[in-house]
Amino acid sequence: MQIGIIGTGYVGLVQGVILSEFGMNVTCMDVSKEKIDMLNKGETPIYEPGLQEVLQKNIKLKRLMFTTNVIEMVRKSEVIFIAVGTPSNEDGSADLQYVLQAAKDIASNMDEYKVIVTKSTVPVGTGKKIKSTVREILKEREVNYDFDVVSNPEFLREGKAMKDCSNPDRIVIGTEPEAEKARKIMGDVYGLFNINQPPIIYTNIETAEMIKYASNAFLAVKISFINEMALLTEKVGADVQEVARAMGMDGRISPKFLHAGPGYGGSCFPKDTKAIVDIAKQYNEEMKIIQAAIDANEKQKTKMLNKIISAMGNNGSLENKIIGVLGLSFKPETDDMRDAPSIDIITGLIQAGAKIQAYCPQGMTESKWRLKNLEKNIKYMENEYEVSKDADAMVIITEWAQFRGLDLDRIKYNMSDNYFFDLRNIYAKKKDEMNKLFKYNAVGI
Repeated sequence: MQIGIIGTGYVGLVQGVILSEFGMNVTCMDVSKEKIDMLNKGETPIYEPGLQEVLQKNIKLKRLMFTTNVIEMVRKSEVIFIAVGTPSNEDGSADLQYVLQAAKDIASNMDEYKVIVTKSTVPVGTGKKIKSTVREILKEREVNYDFDVVSNPEFLREGKAMKDCSNPDRIVIGTEPEAEKARKIMGDVYGLFNINQPPIIYTNIETAEMIKYASNAFLAVKISFINEMALLTEKVGADVQEVARAMGMDGRISPKFLHAGPGYGGSCFPKDTKAIVDIAKQYNEEMKIIQAAIDANEKQKTKMLNKIISAMGNNGSLENKIIGVLGLSFKPETDDMRDAPSIDIITGLIQAGAKIQAYCPQGMTESKWRLKNLEKNIKYMENEYEVSKDADAMVIITEWAQFRGLDLDRIKYNMSDNYFFDLRNIYAKKKDEMNKLFKYNAVGI
């Protein structure tokens, strides 16, 4: 079976690589010639563990190709995944211009039956918009090719995307009731995964679209909940890690996403929570819990900034203070800084007068353009120990594995002062030792 994919970001690229790894012939198309040239050389434009090796393997096997030629991709593919960005508009709604343009490109070039699959996260009702868009273009062309629209949302975690795509918890396939042909074809595509036997949920398009938003919104609520608990436990003398551990032992709750920190970020939770709130407004409903999670997440980032300033500052000023920052990406094992807590925290520290020395295993390239307006106040260092030289404080924002085994005596020796802000509670279990070495601050402890 020939598979086409429009978009070579996290979702489209990982999907294409994994499908080719399972033996399918995949053509990934993108409008960016620079990105396509890079991919054809076997180089990946994003950092994702394991991605580049599998990509290079399947290029050599000629199962995976990359092109800017949408006509070629559409005409040779029976199933076409739309995996383009759906960024937030200013009002929080999802911007569908790239999705609908992809639909137009497919309709303008198709010459036989196609299965058009939305892999992008899209609001409820997008499937109908795609169908209407394709029909309109076909009518203008005065042709009447058959097609089906399918919603097949992704559930990938950045940093673990290869595993999540090849061994998913579940596969959701949303079709119209009469689209038996599309259901069979999608079943054949994912039938390749049957060695792992992931459950396939067949539903209508609207339900499939809603499942994705509901899943991400729930996880965002869970993160904001434990972060708010952390703010309270810190004041009453409780330990949020022990609270979360005991809560997580309850099978109804589970321990996942119960880790206090500086707030969530990334490409999904901020965008998708805002989008579902906007969808609800369109139907005259309020998502009070999800809106509260959004507000709590913004509050958490401010609280972490204030934690640093109140401990170190002179009437709110950090003038002449050097702050060492460890971790810039929104989570470990990715270079993605979209809505990362580090952006707000670093911006606030600089506004308070501080100079920043920063290191991240993968996030520095993106940080240099996202924080370009602050570049005079940020030095990017070669490693965590360079960061600590002459620093008045160290701040762990992202819990990369290599930060878990720091030579603390070396860090202390390098520093001018000894403030240590552990915003991921990496060293919280060693807080007695940490308190001897540093003016140690964790979250919720």
